Amino acid sequence: MAVSTQSRSPFDATRGNAALADINITPLVDVMLVLLVIFMVTAPMAMQTLEARLPQAVEQVGTPPPVERIELVAQGWGLFRLDGVVMSSGDLDAALAGRINSAMAAGKQPLLIVGASGEADYQSFANALAAARATGISEIAHGP
Repeated sequence: MAVSTQSRSPFDATRGNAALADINITPLVDVMLVLLVIFMVTAPMAMQTLEARLPQAVEQVGTPPPVERIELVAQGWGLFRLDGVVMSSGDLDAALAGRINSAMAAGKQPLLIVGASGEADYQSFANALAAARATGISEIAHGP
């Protein structure tokens, strides 16, 4: 019985027809070509600009009129709270118009802050916004 002292290392040049583990670069080249095509297609789209007209800053001459905050909160079940006073939807239009007119008569700019409580549904909030729009107020904000 004979014993061979040859090394079986994959890096040994004396192995003959043994398979060597090489990196297959064909999939790597395929992926790189696909990425190149994707970037070539998307690069011109990224260079397009979006035209937007931004407002220009205007210097204010004088002081702005004082602001009067009016809070309207939709509470659900057809109830609303106008500056802490709870009322139904039927009373809301007249009370809100009166409150805005009294603020304007005092020389103040009315700022209506419309909000909704946790019990309010979307329809109650939409009714509050509709009542606010019906008064013709120009400053409406969303609040708590």
